[in-house]
Amino acid sequence: MSEPVKRILVGLGTSQTATSVTEHAIAIAKPRGAELVGLAVTDPIRLEWTGPRPMGIGVEEATADLRRNRYDRARADILAAEETFATRCRAAGVAHRINEETGDPFEVAEDLVRYHDMCVFGLRGLFEHDVVPEPIDALERLVSGGVRPILAVAEEYRPVKRVLVAYSGSIESAKTFKHFVQSGLFADAEVRIVHFGSDQAAAQRRLDKAAAYFLAHARPSSIDHCQGDPERELIPYAQAWSADLIVAGNSSKNLILRRLFGETALKLLRDSPLPLYLAQ
Repeated sequence: MSEPVKRILVGLGTSQTATSVTEHAIAIAKPRGAELVGLAVTDPIRLEWTGPRPMGIGVEEATADLRRNRYDRARADILAAEETFATRCRAAGVAHRINEETGDPFEVAEDLVRYHDMCVFGLRGLFEHDVVPEPIDALERLVSGGVRPILAVAEEYRPVKRVLVAYSGSIESAKTFKHFVQSGLFADAEVRIVHFGSDQAAAQRRLDKAAAYFLAHARPSSIDHCQGDPERELIPYAQAWSADLIVAGNSSKNLILRRLFGETALKLLRDSPLPLYLAQ
């Protein structure tokens, strides 16, 4: 039986990503009668930080102007994202509300995720509204802090019709695809399970068992074994197969993608147009 998804937290990071995160969330929520909660966070500490300041007349006034400008820009972008979210939810007939918060966005998300079944965020521009630089480890901080399952999406929306499951053989990877199956997400999408590694026999055993699990839950799948290095091969493989979503495991202490892809994982994710599903 599928795990019920009734409350979905939607990160309204920027006006540019609002359409994509909202449409992906609607696609999940509408067939389930789920509620979408749009999360807009303002972090005053980061907006006020202007770095080292020189001495001199007019510096304080210039700094105050910079801070006001940042607040104004952030507020305008938040309002635009909220309008996009509300308009599209109303058009789709999906229950929704907006939750505005002030404070550290990671602490806010870590708290709210306890009361939601899953989260939808952008791969880039999580919370800062294009006003101050995004922390390079933003996605990893969310995952390691317990914010999961996460559907991290690209800026441009496209329906999820093909799902690529990257199965490394680890327990974290297995937990992730099991959660994906049990949640019943994108039930009509074509699924392929891929394993990277040099041991053909071990790969076949793992792939056969994973495919049997999917089939037991009425989710038929194809399987494939690649000899290549996943650090270099997975994203090109997913693009060549025309995947719309990658399902990959993680652990709370070490994003499994670092072990799967190597140290370039987060850069690859930021550069990739493909959404990512993470769970544990």
